[in-house]
Amino acid sequence: MASDIAILDLGLPDMDGVALLRDWRKRGVALPVLVLTARDGLADRVSGLQAGADDYLLKPFDLDELIARVQALLRRAGGHAGPIVEHGPITLDPTTQTVYCEEREVELTRREYALLSKLLHARRSILTAEQLKDALYGIEAEVESNAINVHIYHLRRKLGAGLVRTVRGLGYRLGNASDIGKRSTP
Repeated sequence: MASDIAILDLGLPDMDGVALLRDWRKRGVALPVLVLTARDGLADRVSGLQAGADDYLLKPFDLDELIARVQALLRRAGGHAGPIVEHGPITLDPTTQTVYCEEREVELTRREYALLSKLLHARRSILTAEQLKDALYGIEAEVESNAINVHIYHLRRKLGAGLVRTVRGLGYRLGNASDIGKRSTP
């Protein structure tokens, strides 16, 4: 597994971080790069990602989120982010956008699929309702206050009550693999 990662602030004293990143990529440096910056404009984020950043995190940031993002980049660099994602009896195939539970295909709406994908990729991380809303609808979208709860309810009905755990006052996380597949009652 890869054990190296670069956390790059774009506001370097002697040169622009985006220029440095472009130079690294031009020279073939394949090191995973997380940009950590106060530059919060859409053009800044797009520029950083197009220059070769693997992730982009804005200041101020939560330390737990930084740790989770670094762990995700290290997992990917170590080859653990293949196209098929499995968790207990659930298999998600992003290439075909199909989901199986206990080897049977489960029909999900586009947003249910996006929610499941977000949870599976976050694994043990707690995701706030706001993070889930952004993943499903986009940052600027106006969404009903209970929309995320409705999608979680439908996922639990289709894939089991243990799929999503509510962490009171914080958000949601993926349930234990052994609890998934157990049907909830309507």
